[in-house]
Amino acid sequence: MAPRSTLNESEAPENIPLCYDSVNGSCPKFTYPIVIRVPLYVFLGTTVVITVIGNLLVIITVAHFKQLHTPTNYLIFSLAVADLLVGGIVMPPSVMRSVESCWYLGELFCKIHTSTSMMCCTASIINLTMISIDRYYAISQPLLYKSKITISVVVIMNSINWVVSSIFGFGVVFLEFNLLGIEELYNSVVCEGSCIFLHGLFSSSLSSVLSFYMPGIILACIYLNIFVVAQKQVRSIHLINMNMSGKPSLIKIERKATKTLAIIMGVFLSSWIPFFLVFTIDPHVGYGSPKIAYEILGWVGYLNSTVNPFVYAYFYRWFRQAFKIIVSGKIFKQDSSRTMLTLD
Repeated sequence: MAPRSTLNESEAPENIPLCYDSVNGSCPKFTYPIVIRVPLYVFLGTTVVITVIGNLLVIITVAHFKQLHTPTNYLIFSLAVADLLVGGIVMPPSVMRSVESCWYLGELFCKIHTSTSMMCCTASIINLTMISIDRYYAISQPLLYKSKITISVVVIMNSINWVVSSIFGFGVVFLEFNLLGIEELYNSVVCEGSCIFLHGLFSSSLSSVLSFYMPGIILACIYLNIFVVAQKQVRSIHLINMNMSGKPSLIKIERKATKTLAIIMGVFLSSWIPFFLVFTIDPHVGYGSPKIAYEILGWVGYLNSTVNPFVYAYFYRWFRQAFKIIVSGKIFKQDSSRTMLTLD
């Protein structure tokens, strides 16, 4: 979600730079020294490129290789789409706003930018909840897993996820539910060159609980149950750990996938918890949180979308193999989609 501007930025003295020199009611502009400005652009710009390329590789890998057309990987695909949208749509304008301290893309795109950020954050945590359900059935009920979690079921789950997330993200912003009860306050602080995302007390609390805290608690509870079930299986794992051909057994693969996706969940929650704590508390303290706090914590949340592909690359050999095939151009060879990757 986009960090908002401070409430007093439209009250700037006349002797400081403005976002629009010839426009009445322009926001004040803070200009970083060149020694800070250039490294910021380089770092944040590189982050954008890495985020887009990394998640695009995940999407291409899952979509191209038929061996990876499984329910779990389709959920990973959906998560990568959300991360790609963050890298391709949310991050670039945020780079400009963070470095220039002004928004030059107009009110409409400000709303689209904010809505997309909210949509992707909500879609990610719903996606992670669905992944946890998938992992729970895979570990606790392996014999029933294939009959309960099918590709068609996952497609329906992903469709519901994106519809709900889109309605929430765009509905809250474009219908201005976030401004209920604070319309006068918002009108008094908005200025030309700002992209303010201000929430009333009720709106911020309800949004945070429904879109982050509650799903986060559900996620933690499900993975705790998975851990308990997995511990009960430890005594018998050695009996089925390797099959006759010496390849990793199915249960070993499922356990590794569960561990990997639990790490992804942990990274997501730890990345966004600081932002949502400030977001929830801010209305209680008169919207006095510093702008720099929102900027930094917002980018910490965005960086989660950058990190996920590296988690896949570290834990999944199939992703590393697919990466080599894509980069080498072998992906364009006939029947490359039927290449058998090592699933361990």
